[in-house]
Amino acid sequence: MKRYAITLLLLLLGSTALLAQNLSVDLNRVRKLIMAEGAINSLYVEDVNEEKIIEAGIVAMLKELDPHSVYNNAEEVKKMNEPLQGNFEGIGVQFNIADDTLLVIQTISGGPSQRVGIYAGDRIVTVNDTAIAGVKMDRNEIMKRLRGPKGTKVHLGVVRRGIKEPLSFVVTRDKIPVNTLEAAYMLNPTIGYIRLGSFGQTSHKEVVEAMNKLKQEGMEDLIFDLEDNGGGLLQAAAEIANEFLQEGQLIVYTQGRRVPRQEFSAVGKGKFQNGRLVVLINEYSASASEIVTGAVQDWDRAYVVGRRSFGKGLVQRPIMLPDESMIRLTVAHYYTPSGRCVQKPFDKIEDYSKEIIQRYNKGELSSADSIHFPDSLKYYTKIQHRPVYGGGGIMPDRFVPLDTVAYTKYHRELVAKGAVNSTNVTLIDKNRKAWEKKYPTFDKFKSDFEVTDDMLKVLRDKAEEAKVTFDQEQYEDSLPLLKLQIKALIARDLWDTSEYFEIINDNNDALKAALDYLTK
Repeated sequence: MKRYAITLLLLLLGSTALLAQNLSVDLNRVRKLIMAEGAINSLYVEDVNEEKIIEAGIVAMLKELDPHSVYNNAEEVKKMNEPLQGNFEGIGVQFNIADDTLLVIQTISGGPSQRVGIYAGDRIVTVNDTAIAGVKMDRNEIMKRLRGPKGTKVHLGVVRRGIKEPLSFVVTRDKIPVNTLEAAYMLNPTIGYIRLGSFGQTSHKEVVEAMNKLKQEGMEDLIFDLEDNGGGLLQAAAEIANEFLQEGQLIVYTQGRRVPRQEFSAVGKGKFQNGRLVVLINEYSASASEIVTGAVQDWDRAYVVGRRSFGKGLVQRPIMLPDESMIRLTVAHYYTPSGRCVQKPFDKIEDYSKEIIQRYNKGELSSADSIHFPDSLKYYTKIQHRPVYGGGGIMPDRFVPLDTVAYTKYHRELVAKGAVNSTNVTLIDKNRKAWEKKYPTFDKFKSDFEVTDDMLKVLRDKAEEAKVTFDQEQYEDSLPLLKLQIKALIARDLWDTSEYFEIINDNNDALKAALDYLTK
């Protein structure tokens, strides 16, 4: 055993020469790491899960760097890439879990499930003869059974209202598109609204198509909503910012210790270079969202409305490992055209994830007076020479405080424990056909639909089931918001996410401020 261990270590040490040729590393330190792993694997008193300790070692090393340098195993990489790539392979349904049963909310238009005759409102109870209803199966496990390689077949058992016997369908899995654009509609005859949820490979194409559509409907000015947009691909951010800027105007540049400066500039062929532009951001707008916002703010191209953005100014490079796992390593900072880096401090990584909560506790989300930037982080916009700041997100031109009245503790618990979503699932399952008949168009639904007392009773019942303690005063404070959320969720399930936001945006104070700016 001892001779085997020594031989293994010699082989491992010899392999470091090739590593040293390709990467700038200290050979002795690499040998130290390999010797430690080899000794543990070969000599430890009990059997060792070698893959587990290697992964733990990688994770530990990355924790010494910054919050955004991370390790992902092969399964995590696959899941993470799906929204960025713009598609995944599956059966093409949107679903919710109601009473331990998969309820089809919508089928993807033209997708594999719709092609074989599966409808919204159907309940999928078996997958390849395995029961998924009434067995408390984890949502991720259900998704794993429904998804699979394009061209493979899956047998589904379906229960449909009004049909006594279960139905059987064979669905051939296919590529299912993942849209990053969440909404696009006209706010009034001349002002368009586009909301982007993330920055993926298809985002630029989706935004351009939305702008073309809204222009045909009369759009002259645009409100571009990046609230809650956590970012994505830098290239997508540069492509979208290009649509708003003039030829040669710098969008962003990146630079790191080992990475030379790289610039992204507008090519001058954008679809929206002239109309007025307002960008909405909040404390969850990060990374690629901040690249776009920083570019149009620095060139005085847009009026920025909302609250200070997240503050992520780091660029990660994916490094694929032999088993298809991946390290996302921070290799550079990105800088807005004025030269500011918006990355917030991360001296204590344990405090980094709590920084948004700290903003709330300090009153920053409700008052702009609580936000202070040092003069050392002051920069100036390129055209009007207005002061802007780096070092911790992007400060909007017009601050809009968080509404703390409607978002009570009772409301937060209703949402967190799934009572609002569960209410919607129950209502849509019971009333879908009647509502589709009563409201043949979204415009009629928007103007005529009201959340009734009976619907609110369902909400209170769901809250009780979820063990949310009823609070009459907080319930009354949150009631207008709760009604709006229920109506918006029903609109989403009868139509799509754009209709959801057209309803829920009635409660969006940042959007109201943007409209006020454009109209007054």
